This record gives sequence, structure tokens and C-alpha cells, in this order.
Amino acid sequence: MPNVPASSVLVVEDESAIADTVVYALRAEGLQAQHCLTGADALRAVRAQAFDLALLDVGLPDVSGFALCRELQRLQPMPVIFLTAQGGEGDRLFGFELGADDYIAKPFSPRELMARVKVALRRHAAAPARSGFAHDPAGHRIAWHGQWLDLTRYEYGLLAALLQRPGAVLTRAQLMDRVWSEAPDSGDRTVDTHIKTLRAKLHAIDPQRDPIRTHRGLGYSIDSTT
Repeated sequence: MPNVPASSVLVVEDESAIADTVVYALRAEGLQAQHCLTGADALRAVRAQAFDLALLDVGLPDVSGFALCRELQRLQPMPVIFLTAQGGEGDRLFGFELGADDYIAKPFSPRELMARVKVALRRHAAAPARSGFAHDPAGHRIAWHGQWLDLTRYEYGLLAALLQRPGAVLTRAQLMDRVWSEAPDSGDRTVDTHIKTLRAKLHAIDPQRDPIRTHRGLGYSIDSTT
């Protein structure tokens, strides 16, 4: 597998021995790596710079990795791989429902982890070129066919959540959890309303294409081939 030297990986792990091994393996592959011991440190890091992928320990000292994943996706959508000593099916399924790309149980082989990291990076790096979108997480902005969209906070969060997993169907509940977590009084119809305004803004740039797909009774997805 080829290296992806420009990619930056956020490592959130409170066990120093594991973190040192992971950071060393990432840098040996030509990747940039920043290590954080706590969820609070990780949130500060993503507010300061853009990352291409996050490796999250589920059992952090100040917050669960699952809760941190929700907050990270709200601030800066990115592929996530969970690292955990809990290998139960329920935990794995919950992680995937949050939008995780992968889930690896401790102890793990650094070589296997690097292989999974590269797969996730390649898959997500290819998505913008295929879909016609360009996403600048650090600047909280998204372009459609070369034009930056004038988006509200929630429109940006909604489109970023869909772009994180091109082709995958996200339910209204999943989108509410990721985008409107700080507005618990909002209803499911809020998603539909914002989808409508997003479509109008995309249509204004390219009237011939509608990259947002409605899946009746399920939710929405971004067409990865548009």
C-alpha cells in the first residue's frame, strides 16, 4: 500500500506505551501524528488544525471515546478508527452507528493498524474528487464544483456529515445526533427543512445535478458518483 505523506492523524490514547507505538508506526509510514491524552486535549487540537483521520481509545479518563467521536464529527468530520480493550459485538455496532470506519481490539499489531489507517485515508481522500465536493474542515466550508457554498452552521454540519460517508444512508436520528446535539428541542423535520435549503443552494450552482439522495423511510445519502 502506498504511503499518504500529507495526511495528519489525531491519536487519542491515555496509555503511553500504546500511544508511543502507534505514533512511531504512523510517522514511520510518512504520516503526521499528534497525540492527545484526553478528550479535552483532542477537542482543543481539532479547533486548532485540520486532521484527516482520528484514532480514538474508547476508554479515556475524562470522556468515553464514543462521546468524543460525536463531538469531533460535529467540529470537524473525519474518518474514525476506534481502539479498545472491549471487543464485544454491541460496542462494535455502536461505534459503527456513530460513523466509525473501523474498530480494532487491543492488543493489536501495528502493521495491521497501519493497513487499516491507509485504507480509510485512501477511501476518504478519493471521495471529494468523485463527488464534485471539496471540504475544508479547518475553515468550516465546502465547495460544490469549484464554488464555495454560503452555508449556515447547521447546513454545513449536515452536508459535512453526509460527505463523511459518501453513499452511506444516514438516518434522521443519526443526523440529529451529529449536527443538532446542542439543540435537543429540534425535531426530525428540522433535517428535512435543511436538506431542502441545501438542495436549493447546490441547484443554484449546478441545476443538472442533485447529489443528495432521499431514501424514504430511512434517511439521506450523498451520491458518491455525481
